[in-house]
Amino acid sequence: MKSFGKSASALLCAGTALATLPLLSLPAMAQAQSQETAGEFTLGEIVVTARRRAESLRDVPVSISAFTAEQMEMQGTPDITSLTKTTPNLTMQVARGSNSTLIAFIRGVGQQDPLWGFEPGVGLYVDDVYIARPQGAVLDIFDIERIEVLRGPQGTLYGRNTIGGAVKYVTRRIDDEPHMKVKAQVGSYKQTDLIISGSSPVTETVGVSGAVALYRRDGYGKNLTTGKEHYDKDVSAGRLSVEFKPNEDLFIRVAADKTVDDSNPRHGYRLLPTAGFPVLDSVYDTQAGLTGKQKVKNQGVSGIIEYRTSDSVTLKSITAYRDGRSDTVIDFDNLPGKILDIPAYYEDDQFSQELQLVYEGERLKGVAGLYYMDAHAEGAFDTIVGLANLTTLTAGAVDTKSYAAFADFTYEITDQFKASVGARYTSDKKTGSVYRVNYDGLTSPLFGGTPRNPTLIRSDYTNSRTFDEFTPRVSLTYQPDRDFTLYASYSRGFKSGGFDMRGDAILTPDTVNGYNPELVDSYEIGSKSRFWDGRATLNLAAFYSDYKGQQVTTQVPAGASIASFVDNVGSSSIKGLEAEGMLAVTDNLTANVVVGYISAEFDTFLRYNLATGQYDNIANQAVFQNTPKWTASFGLTYTHDMGDAGLLTLTGAAAHRSAFSMFEFPNPALDQDGYTLFDLSAVWTAASDNWSVGVHGKNLGNKKYRVGGYNFPGALFADSIIGYYGPPRTVTATVEYRF
Repeated sequence: MKSFGKSASALLCAGTALATLPLLSLPAMAQAQSQETAGEFTLGEIVVTARRRAESLRDVPVSISAFTAEQMEMQGTPDITSLTKTTPNLTMQVARGSNSTLIAFIRGVGQQDPLWGFEPGVGLYVDDVYIARPQGAVLDIFDIERIEVLRGPQGTLYGRNTIGGAVKYVTRRIDDEPHMKVKAQVGSYKQTDLIISGSSPVTETVGVSGAVALYRRDGYGKNLTTGKEHYDKDVSAGRLSVEFKPNEDLFIRVAADKTVDDSNPRHGYRLLPTAGFPVLDSVYDTQAGLTGKQKVKNQGVSGIIEYRTSDSVTLKSITAYRDGRSDTVIDFDNLPGKILDIPAYYEDDQFSQELQLVYEGERLKGVAGLYYMDAHAEGAFDTIVGLANLTTLTAGAVDTKSYAAFADFTYEITDQFKASVGARYTSDKKTGSVYRVNYDGLTSPLFGGTPRNPTLIRSDYTNSRTFDEFTPRVSLTYQPDRDFTLYASYSRGFKSGGFDMRGDAILTPDTVNGYNPELVDSYEIGSKSRFWDGRATLNLAAFYSDYKGQQVTTQVPAGASIASFVDNVGSSSIKGLEAEGMLAVTDNLTANVVVGYISAEFDTFLRYNLATGQYDNIANQAVFQNTPKWTASFGLTYTHDMGDAGLLTLTGAAAHRSAFSMFEFPNPALDQDGYTLFDLSAVWTAASDNWSVGVHGKNLGNKKYRVGGYNFPGALFADSIIGYYGPPRTVTATVEYRF
């Protein structure tokens, strides 16, 4: 800890020295749009709502990256997983076996397993509505104002399951003028997309807005067994909202959204050959034989009411209901035969209600509130082991009732010093039911097999537990002037406990008791600066996290079955550094740099030993998954004013990630080496600002890189070590008309 403290102090003291470098300047946290005022070129101001109230990004004592819609459009950003390239110490990927399920890690903390009943480690919010399940959470970029990525525990204001951080998806509000936008995209692999969005006042007090997006693309590869496209995209999405503003003090919005993913099953690529089946030439091809229904649906409705009772007090209500269903087939062996096949469905619904009081006094500012959520998640799947003529049916459900009270306030001690204090109390009650049985044959009655009795009941239990936690946050900010902020903070994050929906009471008897919560105590010091007459910005942060009770999911072969563990494995230490910078090199050329470093080590890692029935400490064998030591990106944006002919914007970027492990136990055949991705975009905008035409090239080096995998070695499972890959080189042309 002493050596880390020295590193942190050195980093912050280096801020002045870094300011003299021509390209290392601040916030990759944002687009920071360029503007000209009084003959001087400056980087624009970014307003965020990280603390549930509007503030300048420079004033918030939290590590934030904020990306505006305009910035992402100029870069051709397709969905929120692209933020991985431009945010330090962030991993956001499409889950294994799915096209629209999100896997997220921030600063080494997250959750890879999207099974129902498991909680994410990074909270996802759409207009302050918490999205409890990762299915359908790979949100495409349309109809938004900005995206905010909050790094580090956000347990005080955002609650449970923001132990690694939070991602906020903020949509636009309706203004007083009608707007309409039509955007068409065509590109590699027969990509054809259409996005139509618009808003308009209906009366002086009522406005409506809506958006429809259709995304179609052939696969990057083929299923050589079925002949179907592989890694294709068939997604339809829409949003509709109505806003009511009878006076300056009252605002009401009712919004609904729906996303449907009809893409083909995403199987994987076998990394090892087996008898009669060599390794395929293309990493996007598969020989999976399992077929069946593949569909992901996610939808919801929300209501927001804001009422300003005085110049200093605003009351806010956020009410939301969401539900979703996923039907999927995952061929774990990726061969034509039924060696290790999984047909499955997931289903969930949630109701949430949040009440807030926002106070904006002369020196005291903050928010207090109450939160309630009632959620249900269920699902089932067959584990078909063809060589053993055995099917294991796993089914279950978990009900969650969550209650919380929170407050977070900032007091200006002097014009330069501010102190913030916050706390949240959360109580989660969970009831889990697990049913796991064996059937002879290659299907169960639930997934189309003949009705019959199971040959062995492995689990059949229902249990309830309540998890309570107090999550405080304190920070101290020193701001000698508007262009420099120095802060230090402490925060605690809490991720709820639960029950393993794969729990096998025969192999792991303790599974009926469930698993405990995770806790992270995080310490951070940082600075945010703006200099050279507003032409450059620089953000620095150093953090240390004490991580306890990590919930690690492990699945290993056990005879003719698969043993699942969800263990609170112990404790670990995480420390890291982050730098984000932007510089206006000239009036037409801006540069941005992002650097993230993280060192994460297990101090204790307890794993259940199937042979002895005891827990062994194997911390010296375990590593953090999905956590590269280094993340970095560098970008240049050049704008050329062509007068009446319009404006040309060129954007080039390189993003690097060092080597990382897919799971807690390294596997040379599966883990990903370091790699760098190169992107290039060119966008022409008409002088009238009505038309724009763009060309966007992604992964121009055509790098093949893994984003997920499965590991089931052994003859019974045909050595099923499987990789899933990020997109190859693609080129997309866009045409947009605004009126």
